Amino acid sequence: MRIEVLGSGCPRCKQTYKIMQMAVVETGKEVELIYETDINKIISKGIMATPAVAIDGKVVISGKIPTLEEAKQLIQNTQ
Repeated sequence: MRIEVLGSGCPRCKQTYKIMQMAVVETGKEVELIYETDINKIISKGIMATPAVAIDGKVVISGKIPTLEEAKQLIQNTQ
């Protein structure tokens, strides 16, 4: 599984990355976690609001910081 946190590097984006890191640890899943700050790559994915999270190329969160529980659910519900 590949999870991308997409954002400009602002505090909200950094917080989203930290939450996703904690969720990965707590779920124990094998995950490649990436923090993407390249604005051109973010726009190319059609994201207009950050922070955003994409799992295996599909944007699942845009414009908000997920809770730890939301992040864990996203990871657990993705095969």
